[in-house]
Amino acid sequence: AGAASQNPAALRALAERFLARETAGLAGEVSYRVEAPKAVLPACPAPVAFLPGGSRLLGNTTLGVRCTAPSQWTVYLRAQIRMLADYVALKQPRPAGYRLTAADLDIRHGDLGALPQDVLSDAAAATGQELISGLTAGAPLRTRLLRPPLVAKPGQKLPIVLEGPGFSLRNEG
Repeated sequence: AGAASQNPAALRALAERFLARETAGLAGEVSYRVEAPKAVLPACPAPVAFLPGGSRLLGNTTLGVRCTAPSQWTVYLRAQIRMLADYVALKQPRPAGYRLTAADLDIRHGDLGALPQDVLSDAAAATGQELISGLTAGAPLRTRLLRPPLVAKPGQKLPIVLEGPGFSLRNEG
């Protein structure tokens, strides 16, 4: 019966090779830990590792390993992926509507897997943007919390120009 069972350590090693391939292009220092499956599975000559839909390659995640022949099975393995890299944070608390300058931003180094998925890693992308909500000092900047500044103020009249071949329309709105 032991010869007909899949080696759990081999599945773990397969998942680790999969993670090494998938995280090779990521900036920063990547490390991971994969738990071996606890289930006893039939032997498989060519198992395939995959990332299930909805999983991400950071933080606590799930990897899948499947076998299609001689028997069909799928097992899910828990993994923790750490990526130590730079991210952008606020130096001081700022209110909603505040327009960020380079002086407001701090570059920090930490595990991006422990932070929200949309954390900025480029300070230039945040410079000139407005905060949608107030943030505390040290808070990581997230793309969903930033918006471009408004060009016009509510109630302000602006010229509206429509031009085409042989015509030009101008109005105020």
